[in-house]
Amino acid sequence: MALAYSGERHDAPRVVAKGQGDVAARIVDSAQQSGVFVHDSPELVALLMQVDLDDRIPETLYQVVAELLVWIAEIDRSGMSGWDEKSV
Repeated sequence: MALAYSGERHDAPRVVAKGQGDVAARIVDSAQQSGVFVHDSPELVALLMQVDLDDRIPETLYQVVAELLVWIAEIDRSGMSGWDEKSV
């Protein structure tokens, strides 16, 4: 599962990649090779798998995704972005 967010105030993150098994492994590998933070949250992934590819996340997930984005931004600012968390 992968999300993209433009950072625009009135724009919600979009689901830009999703899959299970080998597809999920390729998404994770590609993200890690590109230096993109990968986080393990099976519950959130299960909810996001219900969102169609290229669709924006539903309002019901705004809070949890916003908290995740803030957390990732804090990790980036602290210089700890090399963490090796995984998401499938």
